[in-house]
Amino acid sequence: MILVADSGSTKTDWMGYSPNEQISFSTQGINPYFLNAHDIFKLFSKKKDIAKYASLVKEVYFFGAGCSSPDKIEVISNGISSFFTNAYVAVEHDLMGSAYATCGEKEGLTCILGTGSNISYYDGKDLHHGTHGLGYVLGDEGSGTWFGRKLVTSYLYHQMPAELSVAFGNEFQIDKETVITNVYQKAAPNTYLASISRFMINHKDHPFIVDILREGFQEFVDTNIKDYSNYKNLDCHFVGSIAFYYQDILREVCSKNHIKVGQILQKPIEGIYNYILRKEGITV
Repeated sequence: MILVADSGSTKTDWMGYSPNEQISFSTQGINPYFLNAHDIFKLFSKKKDIAKYASLVKEVYFFGAGCSSPDKIEVISNGISSFFTNAYVAVEHDLMGSAYATCGEKEGLTCILGTGSNISYYDGKDLHHGTHGLGYVLGDEGSGTWFGRKLVTSYLYHQMPAELSVAFGNEFQIDKETVITNVYQKAAPNTYLASISRFMINHKDHPFIVDILREGFQEFVDTNIKDYSNYKNLDCHFVGSIAFYYQDILREVCSKNHIKVGQILQKPIEGIYNYILRKEGITV
């Protein structure tokens, strides 16, 4: 069996192929900045429906957030190998998976707008990493984490319109102490902040939310896309829930900045899966 995974900080989507069956399942996000190899092994061990495949999997192709250095790649590889003991494990950055799903064999910019955000140039074969992807403290412009932070601060600073403030307070019931505990003392503060961004989906037509979306996407464009001198000549693809659910505002901002929008995918896993199978010479 071949397993293919696309992982952000919040969720990991998996698809598997064997001549006898195809499977799909999900686990929590597997990010080497927040989990070690033992954590990854325990994560799989708790999924009883996965255990029956542990010895059957021969290849694992994992594309994940945070997999940008040899030591972080080793964390993921060791964790997966400890569970799928008969498997060859290949680990690459989630941007490569995004490129496979959106660009295929063509040149373009591939962007991630999910829990976090990132961008890279893909020449049709190889990924060329830039200076981006600084994480939720220093970067993640236009991501769920970025929007969650904007919502929390506007609520706590009493800058949110009254009708939105009431709805926000009823949904999350947070105060300064709760936020500080979750952001500064608990694990995975990025996913905590990103979870708050879901508030926007039911209020996305409110002028205050529209302004925040425009601000976040414009910051992503200015900081990331415009860093590439030839960005106007390239198709710019997006993956991730933030890009997908708010694509009308994203397209508006891109049009204003003369950016050619290509594909916008909520989840790249199916595109990555099909790409890997093509490379393996497998026709489904």
